[in-house]
Amino acid sequence: MSDAALLLDADPLVLNVRQSAGGRRWVWRDAGLANLEERHGLAIAQRAGIPELLGRILSARGVELTRAEAFLDPRLRDWLPDPSCLRGMDEAAARLAQAVQEGACIGVFGDYDVDGACGTAIMTETLRELGCVVHTHIPDRQKEGYGPNKAALEGLLARGASLLVCVDCGTAAVDVLDSFAGRADVIVLDHHKPDGGVLPQGIVVNPNRLDCTSGLGMVCATAVAFLTLVAVLRQLRLSGWFAERAEPNMLRRLDLVALATICDVMPLRDLNRAFVAQGLRILGRGERLGLATLASVAAVKEAASAMACGFALGPRINAGGRIAQADLGLQLLLSDDAFEARSLAEKLDEVNRQRQTVEAGILQEAQAQAEIQLEAGHAVMFLHGPQWHPGVVGIVAGRVRERCNRPVLVGAETDGVIKGSARSVPGLDLGAAIIAARQAGLLLTGGGHAMAAGFTLESTKAAELHAFLDARLGAARERPRQDDLLLDGVLTLRGATTQVATQLARLGPFGPGNEEPMLAISRVRCVKTERIGRDGNTLRVILQGEDGGRLRGLVFRAADKPFAAVLEDVSTPMLHVAGHLRCEVWQDREMLTLFISDVVAI
Repeated sequence: MSDAALLLDADPLVLNVRQSAGGRRWVWRDAGLANLEERHGLAIAQRAGIPELLGRILSARGVELTRAEAFLDPRLRDWLPDPSCLRGMDEAAARLAQAVQEGACIGVFGDYDVDGACGTAIMTETLRELGCVVHTHIPDRQKEGYGPNKAALEGLLARGASLLVCVDCGTAAVDVLDSFAGRADVIVLDHHKPDGGVLPQGIVVNPNRLDCTSGLGMVCATAVAFLTLVAVLRQLRLSGWFAERAEPNMLRRLDLVALATICDVMPLRDLNRAFVAQGLRILGRGERLGLATLASVAAVKEAASAMACGFALGPRINAGGRIAQADLGLQLLLSDDAFEARSLAEKLDEVNRQRQTVEAGILQEAQAQAEIQLEAGHAVMFLHGPQWHPGVVGIVAGRVRERCNRPVLVGAETDGVIKGSARSVPGLDLGAAIIAARQAGLLLTGGGHAMAAGFTLESTKAAELHAFLDARLGAARERPRQDDLLLDGVLTLRGATTQVATQLARLGPFGPGNEEPMLAISRVRCVKTERIGRDGNTLRVILQGEDGGRLRGLVFRAADKPFAAVLEDVSTPMLHVAGHLRCEVWQDREMLTLFISDVVAI
């Protein structure tokens, strides 16, 4: 077998790693990956003209032989559904088309996260291009909270709106929205799970409403808004509206759909994969002034990547809604003035740095609480404090979840009320549990997805809520402190080449449902290490194989990684190292790097 070949073993453990330096087992992401003779993967490789490694990975991810090439080159026309498959879509499209033909004034109320900002932006700029007057409102997270509120909607009506559109919110706002019946028409474009079967009066387009059979429950609200506008344009086209008018180019707005899909952590399969792949191409053109400027301010080398969206652009757009002015991100997305865009981007960048400082202090306290709750045997971590900033509790919940592998709720307590965000682990539907808690009278408000949710409760009910969730999500107690590391293949160091990395990149964009391949590189030595970065929290290493070949490796947030010390001990004779193999271009040079996720000394 050549050095580049996979070194696969029939044992479900990869390289027999039962406990790594990071405290994890190494197992195959799919049992089929352990079988070199797995015929479906070999057939995919032969038909698509790709290496066997990619063929096996595609097979393990359930890609059919006839769909392999479509997976590697996702095109929207292969996946875009008829928008009418969504319940309420035809009614929403007809009402919005009517508003366009009348030149009506429309009020758009969006959520304060990236999905809300992108969905509001795509509705606003398209409807304005069609001739409507559009006013927007993004609520203040602390003062107004999540979802539509009467004061804000009254403000939109006072500015002349005769149609109210709620984006990424509204499904659960039955009382608020119903109070406007007879005064304004209401359209809800959302994807959050409803609290039971009762929906607001008006038109609700939500693939997760109980009577919707579209099968699109995995798309974000911006995608729902995009499909709605596709339906509106179709309606207007059929009526002859564009006989003497230019039709908006919706493909140019897919950058917003891609950004929202990534930042709202939607599964990157099928339609979402096509949205993101096409949207990143649009983003790469740099046509949206606000995003191009933000990428420049954030010193992003390659803005048109899922990583840049998720870790650079998204957090900065979110930052305004977390601890500053809620609509800064929306303003940036809609800006067509270079000076304004630069000012907004710099402000969001500064606010994001402030957010990081606030987050670090709360994270330390939250982690201390989590350790106590883990020792006490809780299935769910419910962490809260009186001085915690409500704008960063969701991020803190995600960080604590990474460290303890449990569902985590983090809340800020003010005036006898705890308000916060929650993050779950795969296989445990936290959104359903939060909705059940609300129906049981434990929450004032609450809802969300399987992996993320928001909640508000009276402080006096904190212990009761914790017990309820412990019982509902009790299976979490069986999870190890660190989840298994799921691997897709094993290479020797000589087999870890730029060609392999380039081929692996064809499987992108990566995210939930299509994770970046995790590879183990067997039997290497760490011959050089150094701490780099402003805070010295990035570890750069040089790995050497038994054949003398070398490979650069990086560990981010090294202070949080227990395996970093093993790498820095260059006296360790031999290691297996796992991570993501990437080929990056820097100053016109290709640089092959392993982004290290775990290590085991052998």
